[in-house]
Amino acid sequence: MRQMMSVAVLSAMMFGSLAMAAPPVFAEETSCQGRIGARTVDNLRVPQGSNCTLNGTTVKGTIKVERGATLQAKGVRVVGNVQAENHKYVSIVASSRIGGSIQIDQGGAFQVLDSTAAGIQVKSNTGASTLRDNRVNSDIQVFSHSGGVDITSNSVDGNLQCKENSPAPTGGGNVVQGNMEDQCENL
Repeated sequence: MRQMMSVAVLSAMMFGSLAMAAPPVFAEETSCQGRIGARTVDNLRVPQGSNCTLNGTTVKGTIKVERGATLQAKGVRVVGNVQAENHKYVSIVASSRIGGSIQIDQGGAFQVLDSTAAGIQVKSNTGASTLRDNRVNSDIQVFSHSGGVDITSNSVDGNLQCKENSPAPTGGGNVVQGNMEDQCENL
């Protein structure tokens, strides 16, 4: 009996040390240059200068849109964030659900329509852009945009903040639980 217990304890110790020595598992990153349909990926990257169209795609991590790249996302599910910097164009439409925030900075035009996100922050972009019919669980922030932004019929649990945009944002019909500030005061 004692010998059987010793073998069991030794086996458990060996298994435990093997499990502790296993290398960490990292999420895979899918590079999108073209189209991806209704399939699931870990993280997704739109490489510099590329065009990516997502239709019904699920992303278990984050979408990153690189310099000069275009993302057109329709009916997507993203567990993490959508991050675009120095992009050419970003479009998130058709009941897309973003578990984290949408962050669009220092690039071209964008549109986010009929979608859900934890928050939306857009800063220093250029071109006629639209935020319409979205459900946002925290704030919408639109700063230093040139070319015009239409902000219409969004439901915002936090604040709607707009500063230093040229021209000032247009729109209306937004339902904001927090404050409507600066250039968005009357939207």
